Amino acid sequence: MTVRAVRDEERLPVLVGAGQVLGNRDRTVAGAREPVRLILDAVAAAASDAAGSGACRLLRDVDAIDVVNVASWGYDDLPGVLAERLGAQPRHRFAAPVGGHRPAELLDRAAARVVAGESRVSLLVGGEAQASVVALAKAGVDPAGDLGWSAEPGGPPAFSPDELGSPAMRAAGLVLPTRVYPMFENALRHRLGDSPAQAATWAADLYAAFSRVAADNPVAWNPEVRSAGEIATVGPGNRMVCEPYPLAVNAMPMVDQAAAVIVTSLAAAREYGVPEDMIVYVWGGAGAVDSPDVLARPGFDRSPALESALDRCLAAGGIPTDALDVVDVYSCFPVVPKLVAGHLGMSRSDVPSVTGGHSSFGGPLSSYSLHALVAVAGRLRTGARTALVHANGGYLTHQHAVLLGRDPHPRGYIGDPEAVDTAAAAGPAPQLAPAAEGEMTVETATVEYGRDGEPAQAFLIARTADGRRFAASTPPGDAASAQALSLYPDALAEGPEDEVVGRKIRVSLTDGHATVDRI
Repeated sequence: MTVRAVRDEERLPVLVGAGQVLGNRDRTVAGAREPVRLILDAVAAAASDAAGSGACRLLRDVDAIDVVNVASWGYDDLPGVLAERLGAQPRHRFAAPVGGHRPAELLDRAAARVVAGESRVSLLVGGEAQASVVALAKAGVDPAGDLGWSAEPGGPPAFSPDELGSPAMRAAGLVLPTRVYPMFENALRHRLGDSPAQAATWAADLYAAFSRVAADNPVAWNPEVRSAGEIATVGPGNRMVCEPYPLAVNAMPMVDQAAAVIVTSLAAAREYGVPEDMIVYVWGGAGAVDSPDVLARPGFDRSPALESALDRCLAAGGIPTDALDVVDVYSCFPVVPKLVAGHLGMSRSDVPSVTGGHSSFGGPLSSYSLHALVAVAGRLRTGARTALVHANGGYLTHQHAVLLGRDPHPRGYIGDPEAVDTAAAAGPAPQLAPAAEGEMTVETATVEYGRDGEPAQAFLIARTADGRRFAASTPPGDAASAQALSLYPDALAEGPEDEVVGRKIRVSLTDGHATVDRI
């Protein structure tokens, strides 16, 4: 843990500029902007926010550029492109791998570089143009050939299969986040003793509150206020995706949004003429990581990495949860804010967001928490004193939390950017049974629905009679097996809700798929 005296202004990290932009909500060809263009617009907004007429000089003096992963378009060296466009010569240039935790982690690292005397002006950016990429493809427009977007390499970046879960996860069909996060949700609900109806009500209330926050965010993708009833009601326009999550509580990645923040030393901020009431102090944070293979974790009803990052961040800051004026939590799926709120002792009526959530504000993949930093900076500049930003990556795999304040922390910077591996401390996972049949007990499960509103396939994690863990998907189109693992075993709209976790089932294997009957 690094601690510096507050009086050392050259080593005290502050956030001085915050900017964000929204693009092409109408999804037109004419309105499409390349991600790098969106990012540069956000950078210009952040620089103007920090230094006004001195923005150009501030950007030329940038000595570090961190770019959150851009998934909608490919670049060989995006930090280099940005440096050239800005006329800067940064010594530190980093293009981050995929991960929603990255904005919080990279802010922590930027602050640590200031503390170490390695940087005076850092730029942290990210952006996506997925809505435009899809619109252009539908219109038959080549972004590179027709619109002059970057062709180095251009196109949507490819992902290696190794980045998409373990071989066992892939064999069980547990790769898409829309399938994996509901598994955690159902396990958490069971541990908390909630019925499916109670858990769904909590999620709907939470996301309705997020929509009210998004309605006041000028760059929200969907600023429409939605009621809890609208969010919870499954039907046309709000189909069930994977039980128990309808579309309205899934992240919305088809957006065009970008954000940028500028971190300097306090001494540099004053040299560039940043007004005192615009300075936000970066206290620091903490990170943690769990096993990237969810099937190698002891259970699915909690996140040791999430708990570790939050606990260590707050302990280092010496601040209790009830002393925080602002809390902004990652919300790609309801289980994440539920886990954070539960661990922090927040009530179910609390609204842990000043950004607006992934389904209403928008879910620009790895960049969401960069927008959260912009929103939090605004709150700290207008009356709040302390704030915590939580960011999540992978399948509840990577966690990072950071504290920011209107005033400097009494001990200066209290962060530790290096993630702690919590996998070993979490305890051993059950032995995996690659192929098993017979009687089992459901650990967790979810049922995926087609666009026609009908159950299409179920995904199962269960324990065999001898305690081993078995994971598989049911045969596509096998309605009986899907119903055996459903929270709605008779009919989605009118059938009785039923608990799935702990249910006794009988499994038989056919071509690697699990046919399931209730016992």
